[in-house]
Amino acid sequence: MKVILKSDIERLGKVGDVVTVATGYARNFLMPRELAFEATEKNLARIEVDKKRYVKVQAKVRLDAEALAAKLNALSLTIRQPAGESDKLFGTVTTMDIAAALEKEGFAIDKRQITVEEPIKTLGIYTVPVKLAPEVSAALKVWVVRE
Repeated sequence: MKVILKSDIERLGKVGDVVTVATGYARNFLMPRELAFEATEKNLARIEVDKKRYVKVQAKVRLDAEALAAKLNALSLTIRQPAGESDKLFGTVTTMDIAAALEKEGFAIDKRQITVEEPIKTLGIYTVPVKLAPEVSAALKVWVVRE
């Protein structure tokens, strides 16, 4: 069955793409969640208008994300954690801890946008990537110090 995607779906396509999927997948998953609709002549004409609007919105989102990335690249966070004598933390610094510290600084970043490549278990300085938009990310400097 041919459907037109209403939103980006990983491994399937982007907004406005016409893709062929199994009928059951389209009727039971994509259409009820309003992720896609059937590819008819009328819907194909409608999607062209929606696609132009989507491109404008995405351009604005990207500009906002790039401005936020510049601010985050210049920011240096300090997270205080209890640690033992050998600079080993009693626990780890998680994405939730980093998101909470960012919120105290006035940035509303979701913890799922923050990527901790390896668990932070010792005191030190870490560079943590923050994905803000599909092609925009920032490198946040995180200082983990003794409480």
